[in-house]
This record gives sequence, C-alpha cells and structure tokens, in this order.
Amino acid sequence: MRKTILITGASSGLGEGLAREFAAHGRDLALCARRTERLEALRAELLAKHPGIQVSVRALDVNDHAQVFEVFAAFAAEFGTLDRIIINAGIGEGRRIGTGHFATNLKTAETNFIAALAQCEAAVEIFRRQKDGHLVAISSMSALRGMPKHLTAYAATKAGLANLAEGIRAELLNTPIRVSTIFPGYISTEINAGAKGLPYLVDAATGCRQLFAAIEREPVKAYVPAYPWAILGLWMRFMPLKWLAKMT
Repeated sequence: MRKTILITGASSGLGEGLAREFAAHGRDLALCARRTERLEALRAELLAKHPGIQVSVRALDVNDHAQVFEVFAAFAAEFGTLDRIIINAGIGEGRRIGTGHFATNLKTAETNFIAALAQCEAAVEIFRRQKDGHLVAISSMSALRGMPKHLTAYAATKAGLANLAEGIRAELLNTPIRVSTIFPGYISTEINAGAKGLPYLVDAATGCRQLFAAIEREPVKAYVPAYPWAILGLWMRFMPLKWLAKMT
C-alpha cells in the first residue's frame, strides 16, 4: 500500500477531492497549493474526520520552479518517504488561437506543461533516490486529439503532459518506479463551473471516488469514469476531424 501521498493543486477541485478519498483510506497526506487558507481548512477537516492520519500542508505556486523542488524535498524530509506523487495542479483557461489572447494561452501552457515538467523532475528525483514510488499525471480526455476553439491550447498542454509521463515510464520500465497517466472526463469542479452542456458530467464526489480507485490500481493509463470515456476515447482517436470540431 502506498502510505504517503503528495498532491499538488490540493486546495480545490480534483486535488481536494482526492485528498478526502485518500484520507478516508488512512493515508498520510502532503498537500500543496497557492491558497494556504484553503489548505489549512482542508487539513483541519481531514484530521477531525480521520485523527489517525498525518496531514502536512505547504504553499506552492507550481510556476515558481525552484519552489517546486524545495517543497517536494521538504515533504520528503518530513515524512521520510513519499510513496506517490500526483501531478494535479493546473488551470482550465484557454482562448481561440489568433484572437488576441496569447497571454491567456501562454499562462495555460506554462502552468499545465512547463510547471508539470518541474513537478515530474522533482518527483522522479525523489523516487530515484528512494528506488521506489508512483508518479501520477492527471491529464484530460481532451489530450487525445487536437481540439478547436477555446480548448486548443489546453488540450495541447494535457497531451504534452501525457507524452511526458509516457516518456518517463519508458525510461523507468525496468525499475520499481511506476508511472500512471489518468485521463478524466467531465467531473464537476470549480474549473468548469458555469459551463453548460458538458456530456456525461459526473459530480465531484463520484468522479474523485473513481479517480482514487483508478490510481490505486497503478495502471499505465486510465480513463475516468471508465464508462463511457474508455469507449469514447477510442472513438475520438479515429473520428474525422470535422466531426470532432462540431463536438466542442
């Protein structure tokens, strides 16, 4: 059993929901995000419900790359070992390409891919030193194809993260270190609040419960919820681009 779990972007959304799931299963947690007041509130909630676990929180802006290495190392020193690191921090911003919103798309690229690279570097350094560990990259179903409209830059960053994780997995195939890429479908969180007509949307509690179950299996990749996204994922890979363009 992976006892000590580090989760980035744990102050809201999937990170917060996963923290609750792992806490309910008796895991010790290293939680980091920018909004420390929300982390402290989450820590108090989890310890009240599950007094037998250890929960440590630290401020982290993943775009401060030096801080990523510092925070991960500090958690490793505090707990003695980090059994699983979940690269979850990210943003859902995006605008149509060529419409004057480069700054927004740049921020998305920097947060979802460059910062994820820093997190993967820091995580795998720790795992190499420990000679064990489980790296989890939270990608997106949108990563399976180039997406139009406001999703173009976002989908590209999540595809980049998925390929990054696969490359790391190839590097570490003959080691005890495991690497999983998770492709969530639409799960109701702050990142998509207010969006209308999202297909097969599930509530956060259901989605995070299924994410937890998928991560625990330590698969090479997983689509969550498995139904219908595993089937839709196969369809998405081969459908004509003009059909894909009408879906978003």
